[in-house]
Amino acid sequence: MEAGKYYHIYNRGNNKENIFKENKNYEFFLNQYDKYLTSNVNTYCYCLMSNHFHMFIQIKDEAESEEVIKAFKNFFISYAKAINKSYNRTGSLFQSKFKKKQIDNDYYFSMIVAYIHLNPVRAQIVKYPQDWNHSSYTSLLSEKPTKLSRKEVIDWFGNQEAFIQFHQSFLEESKARQILF
Repeated sequence: MEAGKYYHIYNRGNNKENIFKENKNYEFFLNQYDKYLTSNVNTYCYCLMSNHFHMFIQIKDEAESEEVIKAFKNFFISYAKAINKSYNRTGSLFQSKFKKKQIDNDYYFSMIVAYIHLNPVRAQIVKYPQDWNHSSYTSLLSEKPTKLSRKEVIDWFGNQEAFIQFHQSFLEESKARQILF
């Protein structure tokens, strides 16, 4: 992971098991993320699903690669230990080492934001991305304080209306093509 670069970070539960057992787990996950990673990364969006998660981040310019990798490792270990203790379980919570894919062009930047936010719609848990409480979609449209890089994301799309429209278009195109996005 290199300073200044953008990444799609994702992983799922071991054996596709849930990594979030109840609502308080989602909040704890984000708190641990903040504790371990906010000083090293800019966060553009995220979506936490019951058995997996997606995040779109940028490594801050001053961050050292080894430091960021260690921070991610510590974050995942702290979360897994807390879940194991709380639910009297043992073993690996996550399937494997987290996956990362570099976002290296403008088209992918737009697509990954919509892809991440539309995960619960694709899974048919909700009809609209704003109905899922465990993603950054509504936070990006809100005026409330956030640690997300809200301005950068909204500016990328042009404005809030264009952000909403892009998500809607992405969803409609995916349905029309009957593809799993």
